[in-house]
Amino acid sequence: MKPSDSIWLDGKLVPWESATVHVTSHSLHYGNAVFEGIRAYATPRGPAILQLQRHVRRMFQSCSVLDMEIPFSPQEIERAIVETVSHNGHAACYIRPLVFRGAGPLGVLPKGNPIQVMIATWEWASLHGAGSVEEGVDVGFSSWRRMAPGTHPSMAKASGNYLNSQLVVQEAIRHGYSEGLVLDVDGYLSEGSGENVFLMQDGTLLTPPVGNSILAGITRGMVVDLCAELEIPLKEARIPRETVHFSDEMFMTGTAAEITPVRSVDGMVFPAGAPGPVTKRLQDDFFAIVKGESPDRHGWLTHVAEASS
Repeated sequence: MKPSDSIWLDGKLVPWESATVHVTSHSLHYGNAVFEGIRAYATPRGPAILQLQRHVRRMFQSCSVLDMEIPFSPQEIERAIVETVSHNGHAACYIRPLVFRGAGPLGVLPKGNPIQVMIATWEWASLHGAGSVEEGVDVGFSSWRRMAPGTHPSMAKASGNYLNSQLVVQEAIRHGYSEGLVLDVDGYLSEGSGENVFLMQDGTLLTPPVGNSILAGITRGMVVDLCAELEIPLKEARIPRETVHFSDEMFMTGTAAEITPVRSVDGMVFPAGAPGPVTKRLQDDFFAIVKGESPDRHGWLTHVAEASS
């Protein structure tokens, strides 16, 4: 990671190296922070932040689940994100807002700890490395499972949930894969360590519903919108593991992953290749919009220069 000039911390921009917290901060010990991953893309009108309002809204919803009251309004956080991207002079970047409990009492009960907010930005091209979006990645099923209902709030983007994700992706890398696929507690397909998944079978795209312990990804939602617009049949369904053997193509979505084709699962190569024709069609439409090459007909983009003026 190449450090940017500044990080927004608790209401003001501070130098990157000065954005520090105490080692007794509650979230460091108990994993009760909330974060978002947002991208700003380079466009002919300058950097544009993708789905700014939806990301901020989800962050506030996640904090509500964890009983964390953010000491800023959604509009103040949106302005702070725009300010940070603009100040750091990015043409394109990854944006990481984080809400966390600071230093105070260290019992499990988070009482008396200040709620702090930071926003960092940095340049980040591709989650799975150069060429992954164009050529696809190889993945494998993980031995780990997603959280059962009533244990962790899978729809909240809480940092503690990502211990599970770390175990999944570390195992995948040890086995020679770029990513791991995770089943839910009942053995149905859930998601990757940090991506939602789609399978193309018999002319219909399949994707797990929110009841399968997934994060309701914002990029996932954009793909759903594009499918409706492009008249690509789409169905949310509980997907048995063996469905991958009956599918023609597969891809993963996420802010960091964007739309990444899957070349193979556990060594089984998809017959349509990577990217398959449906994946490529969605990729082309998605990237044309976010890069400003096609009209922003869905209102996905916040142009930094215009929002700053």
